Amino acid sequence: MDDFILRALVAGCGIALLAGPLGCFVVWRRMAYFGDTLSHAALLGVAAGFALGVSPIIGVMITCIAVGALLLGFQSQSRVPTDTLLGILSHAALSFGLIAIGFMDTVRVDLMGYLFGDILAVTATDIAWIYGGAVGVLAVLAMIWRPLIALTVHADLAMAEGIAANRFKVIFMLLIAVTVALAMKIVGVLLISALLIIPTAAARRFAKGPEAMALITVVLGMIAVGAGLFYSIQWDLPSGPAIVAAATFVFVLSLLSGAGSTQPRQS
Repeated sequence: MDDFILRALVAGCGIALLAGPLGCFVVWRRMAYFGDTLSHAALLGVAAGFALGVSPIIGVMITCIAVGALLLGFQSQSRVPTDTLLGILSHAALSFGLIAIGFMDTVRVDLMGYLFGDILAVTATDIAWIYGGAVGVLAVLAMIWRPLIALTVHADLAMAEGIAANRFKVIFMLLIAVTVALAMKIVGVLLISALLIIPTAAARRFAKGPEAMALITVVLGMIAVGAGLFYSIQWDLPSGPAIVAAATFVFVLSLLSGAGSTQPRQS
């Protein structure tokens, strides 16, 4: 196996390990549009990183955190429905990101790589970022796992028991922002939310509890990464879309299996 293929496989499995548990909460809490908005904002973060002379990963994290905080602030207003607001911010952030990059005449940007990923170009430094970030994100997620489950099952009851809902929402938003920044090079900003959602949707057909679902999601995500990477090399396909297509195929198989589904129900 060539070194670049091995690096791609290791990096992809690291993203699957990171995205699996977070994707469970994205699905349970019906936050798919929220994930889309943050992922689309990542391109604006890339432009910000180049403009500030820092790593694009840092720029993406800062931008996603800012957009997430803006979303959380706007959720308290009643003028514009939340789903409409998410759609507006999602497309606006993507458009402003493309415009900002278009103005950067002195910077050469692989736009297709940022939009759809380029897993075959990952470096050892990228892998270090991915696994270092995964350790940090999963450690924090493990600490807030039970409160998040409680808020997902019955938010009012959880808050009545003293769980600070807004604090955990902010922490969870930060974790998604870090995940988006780390996954950007693997599947691209347009497909990150698919990697969060599709393996999770397949895993819910087999899981008997939240922890089991998170574990199965990781396994199915790794299978999708391996299969997508194999066929992208075999048939000369773009790697990011191939991984998402493989995950979709896994989801279809889960539907055909006839297994039931288990998930915490949000009140």
